[in-house]
Amino acid sequence: MRVDVMQHYGLTQPFSQTGYFETELHKQLLKDIKGAIQEGRLIAVCGVVGSGKTVTMRRLQQQLKEENKVTVSKSLTIEKHSVKLTTLIAALFYDISTDKKVHIPKGEQRERELRDLVRKNKRPIALFVDEAHDLNSHTLTGLKRLIEVIEDGDGRLSVILSGHPKLRNDLRRPTMEEIGFRTDVFNLDGIAGSQREYIHWLISSCTKSDIAVESILTQEAIDLLATRLRTPLQIQLHLTLSLEAGYQTGETPVSADLVESVLSRQLDDLEPTLTRHGYRVKDLVEQFDTKPAEIKALFSNSLDATRAAELRSQFLAAGLPI
Repeated sequence: MRVDVMQHYGLTQPFSQTGYFETELHKQLLKDIKGAIQEGRLIAVCGVVGSGKTVTMRRLQQQLKEENKVTVSKSLTIEKHSVKLTTLIAALFYDISTDKKVHIPKGEQRERELRDLVRKNKRPIALFVDEAHDLNSHTLTGLKRLIEVIEDGDGRLSVILSGHPKLRNDLRRPTMEEIGFRTDVFNLDGIAGSQREYIHWLISSCTKSDIAVESILTQEAIDLLATRLRTPLQIQLHLTLSLEAGYQTGETPVSADLVESVLSRQLDDLEPTLTRHGYRVKDLVEQFDTKPAEIKALFSNSLDATRAAELRSQFLAAGLPI
């Protein structure tokens, strides 16, 4: 957000730099995940783009470190499409080993030494993997088997996979039965049902204590944002756009009409909805054995009605939000 806009409305920091907004559902979610971690499980935490997965997982990792009952490990690689089991095992070696110079053996010896490291650690290990919807089935299967190997050596390893709802749907596919039935899936609905509270918290966190929220946004504007938007990212983006538009027009507080003018008309169209759930054109082509041209025609409402109905039926059966 531009500095002059922030000064005009009395903001002391951008909306993107606020802290952690926690509801009772968030608290219960973290409690449940901690319980699964103590058992040594494969765990999937799924939420749409912008629902707050990253900040929630950071909160969980921070709590685990403070409680000091679990050793936290995290894969730092940013190329998730090319992540193999070898990469994730390397992350465990780097985070668990007490040696200054970490040596990762090859072949059978690698798993044996990792098992010994976990046992000597004397605490459960929690390995966090972001953007896990990009992991292939072979890597997921390997993680399940790695958990079993560690357990056979009297250790305990949990792997927490954070990703879009595509991850949840993939785990439910018949070909993933070996993994899906052994995975604890938690759905992160973000701020669903608490949008108004989030907007008030967001603005209050970014302004001085003597500035009322109603002096920046009318109640009608808040109601509109809370009704039309679902995730923290959506609210931060459209609230920023609304204040920038209000600054340009000299409108204070910002009205519902002005908010309506900046809300994206395509927000709930099929393509952005599927994208938020982790389905790109490439993913749809691969999963449903179709062609990119057909998917693009479906998005633009120019696909033959019979074929469009067929694809929508397949999407629905696979758990896609249509």
